[in-house]
Amino acid sequence: MATHSTAGGAASAGGMAPHLAAWVATTLLLVFAATPRQPWLLAVRGGIVPLTVVAAFAIFLAVRRLPAGRRLMLVSRRLLLATLVMTLIVVGMSERGFHLRRHAVLAGSDALRTVGPHFMIGFSGFEEVAPLARAGLIGGVYLGRDYARSRPAAQIRADMDALQALRREAGLPPLLVAADQEGGRVAHLSPPLPSMPSLASLIRDGETGDSIDGELEARARRYGQIQGSALATLGVNLNLGPVVDLRPQGRGPRFDTHTRLGERAIADDPALVSRVAAAYGDGLREHGVRPTLKHFPGLGGSDADTHHFPARVAGSRAELASRDWLPFRRAAMADGAIMLAHATLPAIDAMQPASLSRAVVNGLLRGEWGYEGLLITDDLNMGAVYRDGICRVTVAALAAGVDLLLISYDPDQYYEAAECAAAAAARGTFDAGSLRASRRRIVRATTPPVTF
Repeated sequence: MATHSTAGGAASAGGMAPHLAAWVATTLLLVFAATPRQPWLLAVRGGIVPLTVVAAFAIFLAVRRLPAGRRLMLVSRRLLLATLVMTLIVVGMSERGFHLRRHAVLAGSDALRTVGPHFMIGFSGFEEVAPLARAGLIGGVYLGRDYARSRPAAQIRADMDALQALRREAGLPPLLVAADQEGGRVAHLSPPLPSMPSLASLIRDGETGDSIDGELEARARRYGQIQGSALATLGVNLNLGPVVDLRPQGRGPRFDTHTRLGERAIADDPALVSRVAAAYGDGLREHGVRPTLKHFPGLGGSDADTHHFPARVAGSRAELASRDWLPFRRAAMADGAIMLAHATLPAIDAMQPASLSRAVVNGLLRGEWGYEGLLITDDLNMGAVYRDGICRVTVAALAAGVDLLLISYDPDQYYEAAECAAAAAARGTFDAGSLRASRRRIVRATTPPVTF
């Protein structure tokens, strides 16, 4: 009897193993189907619905062949089949919800037109972004790698000219057209534009912030002139550079796959970074392109890569002011921009990252520093903030007083963000005077910068 019982238990366990495998597969598919618009699924988004249908059908056929000799197995099989049907319903409802939201945003309520100018979005094609530009539902566009590398320079310029023409016809101010063209490893418009080395390559052995004789600044300005001329041929009027974070002293944060300041930073000397960045910005302006200093409060001392994880920048106000903040203060100009990082700054606000912090935006930058240029968030698709929900972080950033919200990597997220921002505006969440002042800064940034 004992042997029979053991054999029966083994058979039962063996029969349940395929059920467990089917449950794991079905659960993963259900999670996938419920969140098809997550940024990390962007590469397969166009095929999510057919992939889900095919996968569900394959699991369905496998489940029908599962053993069902015991009552527990029979119940398991029936529940699995029901869950697969629910998975197909969920993915269909999710996709329908996205298209309904997109339709509602394109309808363009007054509240949407109030918050729309504060969004700068990426896009994959002209037809995708043209209705938003024409209706005043965005304030800027971002020329990303996927869009730019699939088109010749002449086509990009034609698209940008057509977008600006739509704005003029609608009686709207010009769009900000942004690029992420730092040089070196981050050059999202190369091709079609020629590649250039990083700004750090301009620094010669022995040069420091206190020993520059003007030659380095001349080289930096010339670099900016060359890059600004190339960007202007595409219709770009805002470059998301230079990086003025200081080069990390050690290895930098663990699991750093994207920030990579060891390769992107100009130097670890704040005086040297300040002077190179300022001269480079002057060169850009000569061709109508404004610079963006990034990523405040300086990620040289951050403990994580904000593309994936929440991060913090430690240090007292005095320590940060004498080092990490110097390039932002010395190189910033009212006709340029500062990009706010998704890193918490405990010395100012231990609860919210700089990109969402009113204490940082209005208290430090606008208040104490008197900075009147644009303030732009880093991409809201980044893991450091996206995990908190695109809706919450959008409202928090606008409430903090940020001028432009960047949604570059996954522009589909714009529709939920815009809808949430409009609902918050209709509730009176935002200070009306602050929004008007912000829109004036955005409009001012689309006029050609003054050069000397």
